[in-house]
Amino acid sequence: MHPFGLIVLTAIGLIGLLWFRAQPSGQKRMALAKLVLVMLILGLVYLSISGRLHILGALLALGLPFIQKLLPFILRLLPVANLFKRRTAASGQKGSNGGNRSRVTTALLEMTLDHDTGVMDGTVLQGELQGRSLSDLSESEFIQLLKTCRTEDGDSARLLETYLDKRFGDSWRADDTGSAADQSPESAGEINREEAYAILGLEPGASKDEIIQAHRRLMQKMHPDRGGSTWLAARINEAKKCLMD
Repeated sequence: MHPFGLIVLTAIGLIGLLWFRAQPSGQKRMALAKLVLVMLILGLVYLSISGRLHILGALLALGLPFIQKLLPFILRLLPVANLFKRRTAASGQKGSNGGNRSRVTTALLEMTLDHDTGVMDGTVLQGELQGRSLSDLSESEFIQLLKTCRTEDGDSARLLETYLDKRFGDSWRADDTGSAADQSPESAGEINREEAYAILGLEPGASKDEIIQAHRRLMQKMHPDRGGSTWLAARINEAKKCLMD
């Protein structure tokens, strides 16, 4: 190969590599296909200009018998490859959704809900138990926290009751002397878009289809008819309404 041609091909290759690395991760597969196609076309152009296109034809003719022998084997592998691809895609989808969590924040609590498992957990934001995880609290600490929430913030009380229902069922209410509804008026007001995205477990800019799907998944787990919380279901509905308006 002429030195000038080698320099040109090397420069083109480096430019192509830099362009490929600059592509978003979700578009790298398509970018790689485009880069390979361009390099093949440039290679054909170079062989044609240099009068060496016959070399490619000779190589193809030489490899044709091997291709004919391998073709049946390749065709048999295609269904297996497609199955593997589908399973890999399904696994990737599951993995990407596995991290989806909703977050609801009140004056005293921050609660998270895993979309796939339905497991709730939370953190105390203020008071003597500040910074503690709900999953680490003892029975006496839950009683103390519930009393504080009912005294200071109705939304926090209702959110904590939802957590207790989810974790312990109705058993904890046997020794309960009151409820959030009895202790304080409904105080859940309008939510902003940032809170709405957090409640639905979505990133800002999510599409309407993503909002609808997230709302549907959460309502399947948190609807009162399925043992969920009326208050939290209302917050989920408010989040959807806020983002769809």
